[in-house]
Amino acid sequence: MNTYALHSWGDDPFRMSASSQIPEPLGAEPLSIAVISPDDQRREAAIGALDKFPNGRIREFISYPPDVDAVTRMLKQNFDVVVVDLDSDAEYALHLVENICADGATNVIVYSARVDPGLMVRCLRAGAREFLHMPLTPSAMTEALMRVWSRRLETPAPVVEEVEEESLPEVELGKLFAFVSAKGGSGVTTLACSFAVSLAEVSKQRTLLIDLNLPLGDAALNLGLKSMYSTVNAFENAGRLDAHFLSSLLVQHGSGLWVLSAPSEMTPIQLADDAVGTLLRVAREDFENVVVDAGSRLDLQRTFPFDDSATLYLVTQLGIPELRNANRMIKGFPVEGGPKLEVIVNRFDAGSHGIEEAHVTKALSRSVRWKIPNDYAAVRRMQNSATPLTQEDSQISRAIQQMTRSVCGLPAIPEKKKGFSLF
Repeated sequence: MNTYALHSWGDDPFRMSASSQIPEPLGAEPLSIAVISPDDQRREAAIGALDKFPNGRIREFISYPPDVDAVTRMLKQNFDVVVVDLDSDAEYALHLVENICADGATNVIVYSARVDPGLMVRCLRAGAREFLHMPLTPSAMTEALMRVWSRRLETPAPVVEEVEEESLPEVELGKLFAFVSAKGGSGVTTLACSFAVSLAEVSKQRTLLIDLNLPLGDAALNLGLKSMYSTVNAFENAGRLDAHFLSSLLVQHGSGLWVLSAPSEMTPIQLADDAVGTLLRVAREDFENVVVDAGSRLDLQRTFPFDDSATLYLVTQLGIPELRNANRMIKGFPVEGGPKLEVIVNRFDAGSHGIEEAHVTKALSRSVRWKIPNDYAAVRRMQNSATPLTQEDSQISRAIQQMTRSVCGLPAIPEKKKGFSLF
């Protein structure tokens, strides 16, 4: 059995993690790990959690460094991972984390017994890669270190010779589906949520729903989800937004759908010109399907110029104001090079509005692609129970499933024939 001693900032020994079984692909050079905590119990908790990691050299520090600037240079040179206890002095620890992460080369894991969303956001802004809550478990620590290891393996080695730009492989982006309404109250959020859930289930692919219906989007509410973070946190950190940071802001629905919710409070925000574009690019790099609830944001095309790889669903109703707005929006989209535009008539009830379908096509200058039946009772049940429309068999659920099957390249579900019976 190994015996370990505590070290101050002037010492230099390492200790190896206790596990001797090193599975593939962890047989390479071990991770060098620094654990910094002035508190004996919290430091030992971190060391105990690290003991199950199969390939690490661990060095303990019994205090925060007296000179942050000088010590951070040493940490960057000697350690792949720095594990920092926040609870002894949160402000000093955050200053240390920010300095270590300044160049992005060293991964920092922070841990705390405090359940404080504000503290977590500050840590992410400072550059921490992982935030672990106490009590620390070996599985949580190992999973965090495995993610660090994966990033380490994915980091390309320095290129000695010049590489032609065209020889570099392009990152394949996920599909993008944006829902926008011609007029407030058209039911765009209900459709976007149910479509996203159905797409996650039908495609069996990683699917993300982003609520851009600011400042009062309620996609998470429709799905019965609560989230500490929102699109505002993503926009405020657009400069350092990556797949890992984005994943820390998400919540997951029971269907497997991931959701980035709108803020639960009225939050003023000044969007940078490229904030929406950055968020959607990072999301599409990590998810195979990205669904956007844009509400009635008519500026979406300006803040993020959709190209022909995206599908935009324009949601309208059979009413003069809605059709007029839809027509004006259609005219604003480019004829070539723009997104694939599909018109959805929501709450469709043939013949009840006195508007013939031919008149609708003429008013919009294009045909209606999808008709979502009017079923007030089903929508009300969904809102009251936070259950997606696709979870029950109804005309609405079948219409939405036809949409998702279409984008997945699957054949349409045959219409149910009305039978005749004497009983």
